[in-house]
Amino acid sequence: MLTIIPLPAFDDNYIWLIKQDDNPSVYVIDPGDANVVIRYLQQHQLNLAGILITHHHIDHVGGITALNAFTKQHNNNVPIAVYGPATENIEGINQPIYNEKNMTLKNLNIEVNIFAIPGHTLGHIAYLIGDNLFCGDTLFSAGCGRLFEGTPEQMHSSLTTLSQLPDDTKVFCTHEYTLANLKFALLVDPNNIDLQRYQEQVAIQRQNNQPSLPSTIGLERKINPFLRCHFDTIQHAIQQKFQQLPLKESTFFALLRQWKDTV
Repeated sequence: MLTIIPLPAFDDNYIWLIKQDDNPSVYVIDPGDANVVIRYLQQHQLNLAGILITHHHIDHVGGITALNAFTKQHNNNVPIAVYGPATENIEGINQPIYNEKNMTLKNLNIEVNIFAIPGHTLGHIAYLIGDNLFCGDTLFSAGCGRLFEGTPEQMHSSLTTLSQLPDDTKVFCTHEYTLANLKFALLVDPNNIDLQRYQEQVAIQRQNNQPSLPSTIGLERKINPFLRCHFDTIQHAIQQKFQQLPLKESTFFALLRQWKDTV
């Protein structure tokens, strides 16, 4: 059985740690802060077997070098496996991923599916482990990542790919942005009952200092405006905001992302 543990870092990041039953070997996803991971490993007597990286931003990769050094000290100078997108310049990657593929994580014997999801960055990838999706900064609960390198068309295509996963797929993104995203989503889609209920649920979770994550693909299809650009209610809100009638769904998406960037 797989256990997934959130390790809070910085102001709003989550470093996800994955552990299998009684196996002391674990993996972490997007460790921007090595100290957070090292403390947890020492407290729970765990061994870091590897790292999964979704993209090159420093709050996702900043801990790679220190974690590799720490682990080599306790593992006869053997380096850990560090997976990440081959097309992005990330120091410490020794298992570059060139294409979408299936692979098995060393030491855990866990199958992983890799998705290319450009938009936030050009080489951004996601990892699907069972029904658990680790999507970095592409899909957030009730939102999506900013377009730092890719085009709106690329991000829209990437989100469409993720939205086609089964409803019960759990969404483990890397930031606690949910309340802020919900505020914008309700501005766009104020009469969405599912959205209203979810906002109430998340508000309680955050008041109790609990993560709002993971979400699920099924929930995101109901409440996330960036996955709902084909709905009349979303398109009408965008038309009212920008006083224009886009002809393509990807153009609706581009305007919606532009709207979010200004609030």
